[in-house]
Amino acid sequence: MGNFSRQMALSSALLKRLQSRRGALNTVNSGAARSFTTTEGHRPTIIHKRSLDILHDPWFNKGTAFSMTERDRLDLRGLLPPNVMSPEQQIERFMADLKRLEKSARDGPSDPYSLAKWRILNRLHDRNETMYYKVLIDNIAEYAPIVYTPTVGLVCQKYSGLFRRPRGMYFSAQDRGEMMSMVYNWPAEQVDMIVVTDGSRILGLGDLGVQGIGIAIGKLDLYVAAAGINPQRCAFDLFVLVLPVMIDVGTNNEELLKDPLYLGLQEHRLDGEEYLEVIDEFMEAVFTRWPHVIVQFEDFQSKWAFNLLQRYRKEYRMFNDDVQGTAGVALAGLLGAVRAQGRPMIDFPKMKIVVAGAGSAGIGVLNAARKTMSRMLGDTEIAFESARSQFWVVDANGLITEAREKIDPDARSFARRVKEIERQGLREGASLAEVVRQVKPDVLLGLSAVGGLFSKEVLEALKESTSTRPAIFAMSNPTKNAECTPEEAFSIVGDHIIFGSGSPFSNIDLGNGNIGHCNQANNMFLFPGIGLGTLLSGSKIISDGMLQAAAECLAEYMTEEEVHKGIIYPSISRIRDITKEVAAAVITEAIEEDLVEGYREMDARELQKLNQDEIRTYIQNNMWNPDYTKLVYKKD
Repeated sequence: MGNFSRQMALSSALLKRLQSRRGALNTVNSGAARSFTTTEGHRPTIIHKRSLDILHDPWFNKGTAFSMTERDRLDLRGLLPPNVMSPEQQIERFMADLKRLEKSARDGPSDPYSLAKWRILNRLHDRNETMYYKVLIDNIAEYAPIVYTPTVGLVCQKYSGLFRRPRGMYFSAQDRGEMMSMVYNWPAEQVDMIVVTDGSRILGLGDLGVQGIGIAIGKLDLYVAAAGINPQRCAFDLFVLVLPVMIDVGTNNEELLKDPLYLGLQEHRLDGEEYLEVIDEFMEAVFTRWPHVIVQFEDFQSKWAFNLLQRYRKEYRMFNDDVQGTAGVALAGLLGAVRAQGRPMIDFPKMKIVVAGAGSAGIGVLNAARKTMSRMLGDTEIAFESARSQFWVVDANGLITEAREKIDPDARSFARRVKEIERQGLREGASLAEVVRQVKPDVLLGLSAVGGLFSKEVLEALKESTSTRPAIFAMSNPTKNAECTPEEAFSIVGDHIIFGSGSPFSNIDLGNGNIGHCNQANNMFLFPGIGLGTLLSGSKIISDGMLQAAAECLAEYMTEEEVHKGIIYPSISRIRDITKEVAAAVITEAIEEDLVEGYREMDARELQKLNQDEIRTYIQNNMWNPDYTKLVYKKD
């Protein structure tokens, strides 16, 4: 067992889980492995259409890859060029076209190449879904930033102009009283995963109204690419297993309210009980039709994020990625920073952490880190209170203390005591630079959505940190909202720092063969595995323990050698493997908490009997791969 595992063993609360997970990595079956049905295998697909109807349907279209046998069977002969191409040849041709067209696809000099790439990929998605996901999976490191952050932010800002064909469903304030019937307009008897937004705070871009649907679409593309959740499966009934949803309750964005081309409701946002009535009706409708669906809440403003999470999480299979996903990824980074600093993991509760930002993401991270510290200290009320003293929270009005007249209820438990901060030479509303200078933190964590917040003054102050290797996390998205760039961090604070960010940045050449590693603290490392693990376990809820297990799994994923180099998050190119490991951790925890109810042919009793290798096999067999299947026509 490595140093990291020995250190974690110091916390008895963590030991049980980590031993179980470490066993997953080392287990060698002495007997024959249990066999499993490959759920997402190469079974024929029954369809009810022929000829041009197939070529115009992105779910079934293979383009020039249709074999001659299929062309005869499906009345396609003569409708395609005669040369049958392999999927590899199709992708090679598409990639060549993409490289050639990405420049000419720009709408003028102000249109970045990334948005041009998104347009080209979107057109492929419109005509051939299988090939689209094949391209995305095979080139995930290059195209994840296109379909997700940071480019998805640009997409959402321009979505009314980019809209070509509908994806997902739109529920609006005008649909009150009709949602239970509306949900049956979606042509699928089964949906596994919904990502829903109300567009109120897309990334760090503010209220984008109905245009926020772009973030839900992008997230679900990653569920397919990273977790292998099948976007569509057809037998005698149609299954479209992932569904992006927009709940349009209006917008407070004055530009959109005046824009004649805006696609959403041009009225101010609902609030209070009226708002809750719309969300309640939506949740009741989707869970009535699809009782086993998982709903991920995405980019709801802080005002509602925690409220809705607490309102629904004990009744429905749901989670909030901004609160819980961001918290898990950040927690994994904090644990990785402890490792990279060469300290024993039991020192995590001693880490001094300055947090810039007290919105839903910031408070979510604070709560997760505090709970972990508390568990390491014995999981008592005294331990929980002790962990509180390790955080200094700064918002737009400065350091949050108990002297502040109006404190957000979610941030109140992290307000510093007045006498305590006076001894530190601080005061209510102290600036970020003042706090960093006086506290000399081990970690500076940014979740503010304010680009450049970590100014030269702030970074200069961090040079006085008592840590031998201070960590800087500029977590806000998209790129322009990052609190600082890696160049600024390494050049001002020094080569010895650990750097993490929410958006992707290139590594920094520090000279003399040294590299400043830019770790992307991407929610993509967790939410696909959380969703997949929940789906395959059949758990009725997504518990704190399941989320904690996911974060700890990610923290463990990097080797000691990588961590000592300052690499605390993996490459996105490994996302399928990361997702499988996270899903296994989530399933294992669900089994330990007796939450599993099984999935399809695997009932709860069978699932509880699986060892760690068999859980991995079970997951692997249920991860969809974008391969063309044989199409068989059946008359309606």
